[in-house]
Amino acid sequence: MNEEIEFIIDAAKEQMQSAIDHFIYELTHIRAGKASPNMLRSVKVEYYGASTPLTQVANVNTLDAHTLTVQPFEKSLIQEIEKGIMAANLGLNPMNNGESVIINIPILTEERRKELVKQAKSEGENAKISIRNDRKDANNELKKLDVSEDALKNAEADVQDLTDNFIKQVDDIFAKKEKEIMTV
Repeated sequence: MNEEIEFIIDAAKEQMQSAIDHFIYELTHIRAGKASPNMLRSVKVEYYGASTPLTQVANVNTLDAHTLTVQPFEKSLIQEIEKGIMAANLGLNPMNNGESVIINIPILTEERRKELVKQAKSEGENAKISIRNDRKDANNELKKLDVSEDALKNAEADVQDLTDNFIKQVDDIFAKKEKEIMTV
């Protein structure tokens, strides 16, 4: 295979993989009813006048399937951690016991679970659109090359196989997340 063709296909593969990685990252923000330290990833805490990510000022752990604990590195930060969690607007109600912050994760209603599945599906569709755009870009680059028609057709077929593979990965990841969300 021509080096230019190989380069274009490799670049498309990297772009498609990055769409998958972004999709997976976005799904970590969609809670499935189980407590996860990732739920607090977006929380910022006021620390010596600077807005600092929670993970840099405290340890976040799961106590059980419905409880998170936030152990600050400095006890003086407990109030700021509570404020940060409330300000992040995650629908969580932090409580402190003087040593750490405890967050009970409410059990999801059926209606809320369906909303979360819709949100996950939307993220999946965005990933598929990105992958298809990467396919289009790769095919446009291939058409600019000075190669035989057979080489072009084979390269486009390779790009299509790549696209199908990544679209299937998105579907598999979504199906797994949907099952996780809908499991009570």
